Amino acid sequence: MKQESYKHVVIGGGVIGLSTAYHLARHGCTEVLLLEQNELASGTSWHAAGIVGPLRATMNLTHIAKYALTLIPELEQETGQQTGYKQTGGFWLAESEDRLIELKRIKAMGDMNGLHARFFDSAAVRERFPLLNVSDVVGALWVDEDGQVNPYDLCMAYAKGARTRGVEIREQARVQRVDIVDGAVRGVVLEDETYVRCDTVINCAGLWARDLGEQNGVCIPLQAVEHMYVVTEPIPDLPKPCPLVRDMKGALYIKEDAGRLVIGTFESNARLWDWRSVDPDRSFLELPENWDHLEPMLQAAQHRIPCLDDTGLQHFMNGPESFTPDTKQVMGESPQVRNYFVAAGLNSLGIMSSPGVGKAMATWVVDGTPGTDLWEVDVARFDPVYADTAFLKARTQEAVANQLDMHWPFKQYKSGRNVKQSALYPAHVNAGAVFGATAGWERPLWFAHDEVETELVNSYGAQNWWPYAKREARMTADAVALYELSPFSKILIEGADALPFLQRMCCSDMDVDPGRVVYTLMLNAHGGIETELTVTRLSESAYCMVSAAATRYKDLAWLNRHVSEGEAVTITDHTEQQAVIGVMGPASRDLLKGLTASDVSKQAFAFATSQAIEVASCPLRAVRVSFVGELGFELYVDADRAASVYRALSDAGQAYGLIHAGLFSMEGCRLEKGYHHWGHDIGPQDTPLHAGLGFTVNYDKSSAFLGQEALLRQRETGVDRRLLLFQVEAEEPLLLHDEPIFRGRERVGLTTSGGLGFRTDLALCFGMVTKPDGMTLNELRSEAFEIELAGKRYAMAALSDPPYDPQGIRLRG
Repeated sequence: MKQESYKHVVIGGGVIGLSTAYHLARHGCTEVLLLEQNELASGTSWHAAGIVGPLRATMNLTHIAKYALTLIPELEQETGQQTGYKQTGGFWLAESEDRLIELKRIKAMGDMNGLHARFFDSAAVRERFPLLNVSDVVGALWVDEDGQVNPYDLCMAYAKGARTRGVEIREQARVQRVDIVDGAVRGVVLEDETYVRCDTVINCAGLWARDLGEQNGVCIPLQAVEHMYVVTEPIPDLPKPCPLVRDMKGALYIKEDAGRLVIGTFESNARLWDWRSVDPDRSFLELPENWDHLEPMLQAAQHRIPCLDDTGLQHFMNGPESFTPDTKQVMGESPQVRNYFVAAGLNSLGIMSSPGVGKAMATWVVDGTPGTDLWEVDVARFDPVYADTAFLKARTQEAVANQLDMHWPFKQYKSGRNVKQSALYPAHVNAGAVFGATAGWERPLWFAHDEVETELVNSYGAQNWWPYAKREARMTADAVALYELSPFSKILIEGADALPFLQRMCCSDMDVDPGRVVYTLMLNAHGGIETELTVTRLSESAYCMVSAAATRYKDLAWLNRHVSEGEAVTITDHTEQQAVIGVMGPASRDLLKGLTASDVSKQAFAFATSQAIEVASCPLRAVRVSFVGELGFELYVDADRAASVYRALSDAGQAYGLIHAGLFSMEGCRLEKGYHHWGHDIGPQDTPLHAGLGFTVNYDKSSAFLGQEALLRQRETGVDRRLLLFQVEAEEPLLLHDEPIFRGRERVGLTTSGGLGFRTDLALCFGMVTKPDGMTLNELRSEAFEIELAGKRYAMAALSDPPYDPQGIRLRG
């Protein structure tokens, strides 16, 4: 067997793989090998429409996408390879007031990223693009920086730049498998039996990424579909330059190409496609024309551009394209295998995303962090159930349509549901639960009292479920409520070295008495927050860690990757073995008293402690903490016994006015208490000092913790931004995330999460804002702030204390 050695191996010679290889070289990496099974750009890249649109729906994704505006001109100048790049400007058409509100919220992402976006009325749209029918257009968002590029030429520019910088690129080099030893990448085996030793693999294999990852247990949930567009005959009188057009209602995108129009669609009934159905040696693949399938798109196009009635079609393009279950790309290091990175599933946005994705991936590989918070696209966000073939087939058509469909707040997917149910699911159904899918789990959003209350009505205004969540929150405060907490990630950390391991991993002192519960954080080397968790010490050598449902696989990987060689630590995932019932409210203790022989009084069962007790003759572990800020208990019970415990609590609770409560109620309660959500309010780019969580940090414990040096430096220099809790002075505003925050005329930050506090009747949000050098925290809070919601400004005040039970009297009662 021929053997070779490289530091980094990129698999896939499409636009993403080429950009990643180029940026690795630009990052100073040597010994980079790119492997392409056929010819460069011969998978999905060559037939892409070539749209470059930097404006995305979130701050971080817009930040990544806008890098194309800098990189593509630089790449052309560096390589001398023209890419056909030009800025044309572009429209996002709105045919309803709700769509206009959505676009106003999206525009804020452009404003905060330095893009030039503004709104036009229908007459102004017609003036810029006279061929458009705007009779049903109520307004449009215009973005100066929208543009287009020739996809194949862009790929060749990346390739030329990569080669010039020392990257070796091999075509006709098919990977047979990735070699994994002790849970980490060791090398790559090619089809000709060549063994390439390497430290890192970056799977950029596009259509083939999922199956390649599956060989090594790497979860990459992708499903290919037939993606279709048509190219018209030349059309006289096209504007120069011709703007891009996104017809949201018609699910169309329209761009000019050499005097013709390219018209594509994200239809609601996309045709699934299996790459294994074709010869793997085929490149530049075109699938058969399907005019019947495309007929609705053509009708929508003729409505939008009436002159198409008299214009011929020159070409029908049908090529495969990969989509993910949530229409966001898959990036980062696999939680299943160390040094196995993924960049795939670009959902037909690969060309425009390639500069930012390539840069982020190179930074991630070299520095261990992408340089910005990319949790929303991190491969670790997916439960392996999302890669199941049946699930992907069920979900993908809806995912494709979602690209241009209304992105309603709190929108729930209809397809691919009920893939994960806790042991309490039947009981919740009987109690009238209206479910949402969070991290794959079916979880009650609220509980309906009649048929009218079972519907989630999509809106950019007042939410129809607010009264139901308010009812549940008020009853939680007045009596007792049961909450579904089973999806929490539950991880056992055991062994003789469990304590020193957790002392190193957590910023708090973990050397507490058995039965104590510690709220703490795990940090990276830069002091950024990788995980927010509670840890219960079960015994001298055993701990139970509880974190968010969405971070389960990320947290497991983080822990396992930091176990030192020879360290006596065992890490076991118990998430699905246990259900968790939240018993919350002032009557929770009285309810438990009637179902257990254990003493659950305040004196015997203090706040932030845990005990093994029996409830309704079932052994379980009770933990005295509460994410809703009321007296309460979390009951950890074996899944096969959970239903009987829940039933006993429900029956006995009727005497105390018990109510079943959902996720929306909990979310409002946690805002009133000023509790954070990892992935929203805090993340890897935020330190405890940024987030106001310095109280979790113990600098004087027996051993140093990961990130301690960075925090000590920051404590000396101070922070330049701070997370604050705000009260918004508006009548039931719709608060979500990423809304701009102003201090006077200056834009100083953005919200991270928000909503209504149903016990206090306040509109609340967290926001990360800049902190001028020398300004104290109290001075910062006293500033006059405003929030922008869909283009309108509202005053808001920074709070020094959470508005609900600021002293924690009810919580510790």
